[in-house]
Amino acid sequence: MTATLHTTSKDTASKGLRFEGGRVGVLLLHGLCGTPAEMRFVAMGLSRAGYTVHVPQLAGHGNENTGSWQDWYMSARAALIDLRRECDTVIVGGLCMGAILGLHLAARNPGKVQGVSLFSPTLWMNGWAMPWTARLFKLVRSRWFAGFMTFPDAASLGIKCPRVRQFVQQALSGEGCEYGRAGVPATMVLEHRRMVDAAKKLLPRVKQPTLIVHSLEDDYAAINNAEYLKGELTGQVDLVVLNDSYHMVTLDKQRHVVVESTRAFVARIVEEVRNIASPAMPVAA
Repeated sequence: MTATLHTTSKDTASKGLRFEGGRVGVLLLHGLCGTPAEMRFVAMGLSRAGYTVHVPQLAGHGNENTGSWQDWYMSARAALIDLRRECDTVIVGGLCMGAILGLHLAARNPGKVQGVSLFSPTLWMNGWAMPWTARLFKLVRSRWFAGFMTFPDAASLGIKCPRVRQFVQQALSGEGCEYGRAGVPATMVLEHRRMVDAAKKLLPRVKQPTLIVHSLEDDYAAINNAEYLKGELTGQVDLVVLNDSYHMVTLDKQRHVVVESTRAFVARIVEEVRNIASPAMPVAA
C-alpha cells in the first residue's frame, strides 16, 4: 500500500508515461492504487541515460481501484510484450505492489525479462505507521466483506521529505487534479495479499539479477520484506538500504540514490547481455 497518487482520465492507456530511447527498455510499475506519477522522477532519470522507459497505468487503478490481481498482472504483461517489440533487453522495476508484479513477470516470462529492480517491495504491510487493525485484516478472506472497509493513508503518506509530503497532501485534498482521492479500498488490499501468496511460490524461478532498494524507516513495509526476498530469490541480488526515506522512495529525499542505483544496475545488465551475445575471442598462442 502506498500513498496514493491518482489521475482522473477515463482512458487507462492514455495515462501511461513513455520516454523513447534505444534498444534497452525499462518497464516501471506503480504501487497499489497508484499511477505512473509515482515513477516519473525515476523514469526521467533513466531516460536521460538513453533507455526506452514505459510506465503504464495498470488495469483497475487510478479512478477505478478495483478488479483482481490477475487483471493487474495481465495489463503489466501486455506492457512488457509491447516494450519487447522495440527493445532487445528489458529490465522490469516496480514500487511496492508494482515490485511484486515485477517478480511475477520475471518468473513467468524469463526470456523477456533480463533484470528486476524492486523499490520498497511489499509482501507484508508491517511498517511502523501501519495501524494494529491492519494485522487483523489477514483474517478477512471475502471480497464481499472487504468491500465494506477502506484503509486511510498513513499521516506520513510514505514520504519523509516535508516539502514533497505537503505537496501531495494539498493535491489529495484538491478537486479535479491528477492526484485524485486518498484512501485504499480493502478489496485492493485483499487482492494484493492474494498476489503476494502466488508470488511466493514463484520466487525460486526468478533467476535474473535483481536490485532491491528499501528504506530502514519504511513506514508501510518494514525492511524484513527486502531481507526475505534477498534470501529467497535464486539469482544475484543487490540490496541498497536507504537511511533517510520512507516508503515512497521514488519520490522521497533519496530519490536521486534510487535513480543512480537503478542506472548502474541497468548498465551492468546491458554489459552482461552484451558479453553473452559476443564472447571474447581467445588470444592466439
